[in-house]
Amino acid sequence: MKKSFLPLMLLLSLAACSQPPVPGDHFYRLRLAPPERPLANPRFKGTIEIDRFVADGLTAKLSIVYSTGDRPLEVKSYHYHLWTDPPVIMLRDQLVGYLRAAKVASKVVTPEMRVGADYVVIGKINRLEKVVGSPAKVAVELELSLSQRTDGKLLFLDTYRVVTVSENGTVGAAVKALNKALGKVYASFTADISKI
Repeated sequence: MKKSFLPLMLLLSLAACSQPPVPGDHFYRLRLAPPERPLANPRFKGTIEIDRFVADGLTAKLSIVYSTGDRPLEVKSYHYHLWTDPPVIMLRDQLVGYLRAAKVASKVVTPEMRVGADYVVIGKINRLEKVVGSPAKVAVELELSLSQRTDGKLLFLDTYRVVTVSENGTVGAAVKALNKALGKVYASFTADISKI
C-alpha cells in the first residue's frame, strides 16, 4: 500500500507545480480602404518621398499599445498582441499606398527607392492606441508635414486627432477601429495638401 501511495503523491505534487500554457502570439496589420475620390490629375507634378515616421519608444515597437479611460496618461503594451511591422514603418507604408491611390502626385516613394524627390512628407505618431473602458475606443494622433526638398520650405504642417468607438473591447475590434481612424486622418491630410 505504501509503495502505490508514494508515486501517487509524487504525481499530485508535480501536477500542482505545472503552469498553464503560455498564450500564443497574435499579429495584426493595418489595411486602409482606398480613397473615395481620387484626383483626376495629380496636384503635385513630381515625386513625393515619405520618410519613416517617428514615435516614442513604446509606440515604435511591435507590441500594441493601450491606455485606460481612467488613467489616460499611463500607457501599457500587450505581450501577445503585436503589429506585423513597427508602426513607424507600417503607417508610412499605408500613407504611401493611400497617396498613390489618391493620385496626389506623379509618384509617391520611400527613401529606400533612392530616387530624386521634389517633396518630402514627415510623420510623427503621437498616439496609436486602444483605450480600455466603457465604451471601448481607439485614439490616433499624427503630426504630418509636407516640405519642398530643394530648399526645405515648409508647405504644410498639421496635427490630426481621431478618437472613435470600437465594436467591443477586443484587440481585433480595436485594430478595425484604428484602420477606420487612420483612414480619416489620411483622407483629411490628402484633402489639405491638395488645396496648397
